[in-house]
Amino acid sequence: MWYKKVIQIFKIRDLRNKILFVLALFAVFRLMANIPMPGINAENLRNFFSQFQIFGLVNLFVGGTMDKLSIIMLGLGPYITAVIILQLLTMIFPQLERIYKEEGTSGRQRFNQYGRYLAVPLAFLQGYAMLGLLARQKVIGALSPIALIASLLTIAAGTLFLMWLGELISEKGIGNGVSLLIFAGIISGFPSNVRQMILIGQTQGSSSLPGLLVFFVMAVVIVAAVVFITEARRNIPISYAKRVRGMKMYGGSSTYLPLSVNPAGVIPIIFALSVLLFPGMIASFMAGAGGIMGRIAQMVANFFNPETNPWGYGAFYFLLVGLFTFFYTAVTFDPKAIATNLQKMGGFVPGIRPGSQTAKFLYYILYRVLPVGALFLATIAVMPMVVRSVTRVQQFQFLVGGTALLILVSVVLETMRHIKSQLEMREYETF
Repeated sequence: MWYKKVIQIFKIRDLRNKILFVLALFAVFRLMANIPMPGINAENLRNFFSQFQIFGLVNLFVGGTMDKLSIIMLGLGPYITAVIILQLLTMIFPQLERIYKEEGTSGRQRFNQYGRYLAVPLAFLQGYAMLGLLARQKVIGALSPIALIASLLTIAAGTLFLMWLGELISEKGIGNGVSLLIFAGIISGFPSNVRQMILIGQTQGSSSLPGLLVFFVMAVVIVAAVVFITEARRNIPISYAKRVRGMKMYGGSSTYLPLSVNPAGVIPIIFALSVLLFPGMIASFMAGAGGIMGRIAQMVANFFNPETNPWGYGAFYFLLVGLFTFFYTAVTFDPKAIATNLQKMGGFVPGIRPGSQTAKFLYYILYRVLPVGALFLATIAVMPMVVRSVTRVQQFQFLVGGTALLILVSVVLETMRHIKSQLEMREYETF
């Protein structure tokens, strides 16, 4: 039973200390996320985040630190942006592509190190842009040059500090530190959601009960579907030829290449939301200009507003997520490189010739599995809007779809695998 596993985890001293250490770092992270920058108008800040939804998405990925304009307001956002930029640059620079795709673990470590270097200037750039935007929106007062430099140094130092915390968590071997910090930021809103739901129940009485029941039933079904698709694999059989080296024989074994149904993860939703929300944000700035330009800007803002145009917005969102799933998979998954590496190691797909024929076969499989993943991802992306329109429940949106649910599920599954491997390792040592 699952509770026996939990008891077993806390019985092992080394594993217990690792988990308590990670929880302590979570506490440090949440403490810093609630220390605001000076000179902030809280009411204007709430209005700003309600008006510009793109910053709600950014707030999700930085771990819930931006909506309070804390001293770590950008969170891990610059590092995530840096890694995504480097992944896209692999299409342009062959040397960077070789590091990312062909050099194995050491190459990935170098690639991530480049991401850390790039995160520093991005933190200054994003911090400057964010402070300038907030100053124009009267959320913060005008900053003197010295105050601006001090604020930018604070923001960049906060990002570097969180990257260091993520490295400390990763070293403990129970999950990816960056993912776990984002996970902690998402679930930090759980108590406030419970409080809002209780207040709504007190004001509306039993009339809100049917909607809540339907909401939680849909949430359970959606979470189960996300777990199923996230874990779904198309296993491609791989065999290795026998090779004699000296007095020893190698190879002759069989294994499989797991091809995920959703290889792109949450990145297509991020791209789609950025494309959707950016025109609306620009149009909102220009809507008060007046004249023809003002009317056009207002029409654009209404089209990209899910409140005024839910069907058009939802359909466009659904389409963009599907398209970006194919695009990002084409960037990050290279069947030619996989076929070349298999051929170098003496591996082959039974019944398929090594080299170009194997690459064609991998393309064939990929583009028959990928539409299922794209359809799933697009459905999950629009599901919060569907559930909200059916149940009228505004709380716990991270349980019914969108980027937050995908992050929660993937982080929980990955952490469970790491903890399970730690338990199995200790059981093996005991045996």
